Amino acid sequence: MEAFSKIGIIGAGAFGTALAIAIKQEGRELTLWARKPAAAMVMKERRENVERLPSVTIPHGIDITSNKDRLADCDLVLYVGPAQIFASTFEQWDAIIAPTTPLVIAAKGIDQASGDLLTTIAARQAPHRPLAVLSGPSFAKDIAVGLPTALTLACEDEALGERICLSIGSRTLRPYWSSDVIGTQVGGALKNVIAIACGAVHGKGLGESARTALMTRGLAELARLTAALGGDPTTLMGLSGIGDLSLSCNSLQSRNMSFGNELGQGKSVADVLASRSAVTEGVTTTKAVHLLAIELGLDMPIASAVHAIVHEDQPLDATIDLLLARPYKKETV
Repeated sequence: MEAFSKIGIIGAGAFGTALAIAIKQEGRELTLWARKPAAAMVMKERRENVERLPSVTIPHGIDITSNKDRLADCDLVLYVGPAQIFASTFEQWDAIIAPTTPLVIAAKGIDQASGDLLTTIAARQAPHRPLAVLSGPSFAKDIAVGLPTALTLACEDEALGERICLSIGSRTLRPYWSSDVIGTQVGGALKNVIAIACGAVHGKGLGESARTALMTRGLAELARLTAALGGDPTTLMGLSGIGDLSLSCNSLQSRNMSFGNELGQGKSVADVLASRSAVTEGVTTTKAVHLLAIELGLDMPIASAVHAIVHEDQPLDATIDLLLARPYKKETV
């Protein structure tokens, strides 16, 4: 099996830059696209993503550009931009990339406007394009500096999935193939919502026992949504489920946990968001998940509580009290 020879990455944020650096270890021809021409120029000249991934050298073999057409001849493309602009930008990328070129979606989120998974959006607009999903426990800095990291590469076509793994894997970046595209996406998206809740508990000083309980019961909510959307809940026992959930709910390096932590310390949603330049995906995903839970008739109290705090301006203390006042019940997943 031959690896793809020329790989393109859409999105030169921290994670896109880190993936480019890791994949380049194996000598692949690689193009990294940045949305802002000025940012692309600075990155190209300094060989460093000063804003998103400072103090990490970008190898000279990586072609950094803001010209979309430079991705036209890539035989594998990864989308590493924000989840919430995927629907509005997909058409322009689909027109540039060859119809047979696989697209790997590495964004973690559910479209807020439609409630759709990102692969659903892509398949609706380009039904014949090969699709895959990359997700799992990973901080960009760890990947960029060569610390060992394992991810899930979900693709319904096993042969294609294995070929993509071969193409993006390196000595320190280890992708594992899965056929469950739905469960992999739900795990990556919903863990951000649970991480906000765990961050709030941390910020309030409610203790490790409470945070661990939230994380564990959050995993049950991941499983319910996965099953309702047609995925396999056992997928969540792997890297893209409990692996990513554990990382995001146990480290303030996580933008979502740190967001919740600041809420727990008494800051407002507006103030925390205003202080950030990077996207906190869990904020918008929370609304999409809340609407999906209502539509599908799912019991998702943690996701609903986060939605109430973030989007309905409900007081944090009162929302926690409501969670603690829920009736005792059998533990189910």
